[in-house]
Amino acid sequence: MLEITDIQAEANAKIIVLGVGGAGNNAVNRMVEEGVEGVEFVGVNSDKQALTLCKAPTLIQIGEKLTKGLGAGAKPEVGEKAAQESAEELEAAIDGADMIFVTCGMGGGTGTGAAPVISKLAKDKGILTVGVVTKPFRFEAKARMDNALAGIEKLKEVVDTLIVIPNDKLLEIVDRRTTMPDALKKADEVLQQSVQSITDLINVPSLINLDFADVETVMRDKGLAHIGIGYATGDDKALEAVKIAVESPLLETKINGATHVIINISGDISLMDANDAASYVQELAGEEANIIFGAKYDETMDDAVSISVMATGLGEEEKKSTKTRGVLSVSSSGALSSMGQAEGDIQMKPIQQPKPKDISIPKFLQQPKK
Repeated sequence: MLEITDIQAEANAKIIVLGVGGAGNNAVNRMVEEGVEGVEFVGVNSDKQALTLCKAPTLIQIGEKLTKGLGAGAKPEVGEKAAQESAEELEAAIDGADMIFVTCGMGGGTGTGAAPVISKLAKDKGILTVGVVTKPFRFEAKARMDNALAGIEKLKEVVDTLIVIPNDKLLEIVDRRTTMPDALKKADEVLQQSVQSITDLINVPSLINLDFADVETVMRDKGLAHIGIGYATGDDKALEAVKIAVESPLLETKINGATHVIINISGDISLMDANDAASYVQELAGEEANIIFGAKYDETMDDAVSISVMATGLGEEEKKSTKTRGVLSVSSSGALSSMGQAEGDIQMKPIQQPKPKDISIPKFLQQPKK
């Protein structure tokens, strides 16, 4: 079924991004540098010296007694104990949050060991908890990959939603002259765009509004997730952009068979653009998928659109009929609805638009398709 919501903006949700360990701290640094809005940042590390390089306003050194500020030594069990030692301080840092992102590079000591502990603390408080992690390159030590896979399995048990970015995917989108730091930044760009797209969904008033309850519906207790962002121009811009989003080049996941999907489209959009994007996603996910649609008209994006797709419930063993494709139509009330679905009228009420802000598109998506 296709559901389109128009809910007046409520008080902004409190969203916190916790970067755990070296890779997590680096990811937070990039988001701070890029000016990601609507979130609070916390840096967490067992390495005191490395933590001083983190640009988050709030810094937490974990396991001070255990590690003496020297890090976890690539041992996840040390990272886990360090987080447990500092549980009280970590709980205080996330107190009052509606949603948190826990990001780290899996395979080392601090991130791999501490991320599940932090996530469980948050989930036990009822906070919507999302993990965004990277897997090591295959050319790295086998022990590191083994640690990463074990850490991911632990994290799956204590987060609502998990997004995994395999570093090997970077090899498919960079050339031979790309430096290692520049390549790793591309993974951070995906995290940055994921966080920004969700915070904008919740906090920025739009033509068709989504709120925190919509995001919670899609992400609460849903397991493995896919988040992608696409950008395109021209007559078929919406279809091209949504294809890029669902084929997100740095993820292994696909949206086929997803149980819940949020589509958010912004830019110079028409009714047909909305139809193209939503219909394509409905066809892939299946008619049983709960699809929620948001839209923001931005006249400054001349003949261009940016589309984010967030799909959850991947891998659910449900039989999904694909006989009926969800095609958007316009009801007599002017609402968008899905053909063949018994849905109530939903109002599309234009509201006061905020001053448009620049939209940051990952560099590897900055070649618009005509």
